[in-house]
Amino acid sequence: MSDPLRQELLEIFAGRATRRYGLSAINQLQHALQAAALAEADAAPPPTVLACLLHDVGHMIHDLGEDPAARGVDDVHEELGARWLAERFGPEVSEPVRLHVAAKRYLCTTESDYFGKLSPDSVRSLELQGGLMSADEVASFRANPHHAEAVRLRRYDEAAKDPRATTPDFDHYLRHVAACRRA
Repeated sequence: MSDPLRQELLEIFAGRATRRYGLSAINQLQHALQAAALAEADAAPPPTVLACLLHDVGHMIHDLGEDPAARGVDDVHEELGARWLAERFGPEVSEPVRLHVAAKRYLCTTESDYFGKLSPDSVRSLELQGGLMSADEVASFRANPHHAEAVRLRRYDEAAKDPRATTPDFDHYLRHVAACRRA
C-alpha cells in the first residue's frame, strides 16, 4: 500500500523542485539531495537527514512565483516550510528547518570566515532575512534546544550546491519518513 505522505513529498519535489536553485547551477531537487547526502555521509541521525532533504520545501509551497528574493521579497520559506513539516513530522525535523535561516545569520555573526563561504544567492538573501544577529538574538538562538542541528543543517545547506555531485535518489531518503512522522 502506498504511503500518502511519501506520495505528497514525491509530488512536491518532482513537480516543483526541478527549477534552478537561486543563482546556482543546480536545481532545488539536486540541492535537497546533496544536503541529505552530506548529512548521511556525516552519520547525522535520520531526522536531520530528512530535515536536510526537506529544508527548502517552503520555497516550493508558497505562491510568490519564482525567485522572490531577486525582487527584494523574503519568502520566509523557513517558517512556511517548518509549519508545513510540523503538521507531518516531529520537531526534530521541523525545528532545524525553521531555524536554518537564523543559523546562517548566527554563523555570519559568530564565525569571522563564514560570510566568505556563502554562495552569491545566500549573500543576496542574507540582508532580506535580517542580516547579522544582535547579541540578544545570538543568545536567544543558542538557547533553542534545536540550534545545534540547525547549524549542522546550515553547513550542509551551504555545501550542497555542486553541479558535479552525485547522490542517491529522492526515494532513498524517504525511508526515514516512517520513523520521523508525527503520530
